[in-house]
Amino acid sequence: MAHPSQLGFQDAASPVMEELLHFHDHALMIVFLISTLVLYIIMAMVTTKLTNKFLLDSQEIEIIWTILPAIILILIALPSLRILYLMDEVNNPHLTIKAVGHQWYWSYEYTDYEDLAFDSYMVPTQDLTPGQFRLLEADHRVVIPVESPIRILVSAEDVLHSWAVPSLGVKMDAVPGRLNQTAFITSRPGVFYGQCSEICGANHSFMPIVVEAVPLECFENWSSLMLEDA
Repeated sequence: MAHPSQLGFQDAASPVMEELLHFHDHALMIVFLISTLVLYIIMAMVTTKLTNKFLLDSQEIEIIWTILPAIILILIALPSLRILYLMDEVNNPHLTIKAVGHQWYWSYEYTDYEDLAFDSYMVPTQDLTPGQFRLLEADHRVVIPVESPIRILVSAEDVLHSWAVPSLGVKMDAVPGRLNQTAFITSRPGVFYGQCSEICGANHSFMPIVVEAVPLECFENWSSLMLEDA
């Protein structure tokens, strides 16, 4: 959950998000070092009156400033490609959930169950209870078992939407007529909030996503109650 005036990312709740945070810190350090070097060179050239007649025509310097950026790009590209392939992996999911975007709500279907589906609408401000978050709370949460591989099938019925939960490192576009998939594992119990991340019309900002990760026993009790109500 994001906090007021927060400058960094939300706390990671999945292994993929932890990897993304590490890669962000890695790339940011490289950018910081490059910026410091460039700033030092600019200040040195502006303040000093001395000149080096070999500086503007030096084959060694040209070799260095050609090879060094290439090495830096490799140091950024290799971890990035590794995380991209990790995010595309979907290995033996324990649970599959189909999320369909509508104007302006989400509908969910637990495909491993015969009749477990529901619509998820934003809770209006006047109906919020103490402790609930404005514009982020939904009347039906996506309940999943913790530490279990979850596959999300994402599509849309009308216009483009995007199913995104920052704490889990998940963002997948919902395209009408197309079925996209992504996967994640929650590393700890909790409630994780997200929103539609694709401008989809007048009420785009009123499509919250609430994922609740609970122990397996609690998930089985919840699914049994939902099936009985259905």
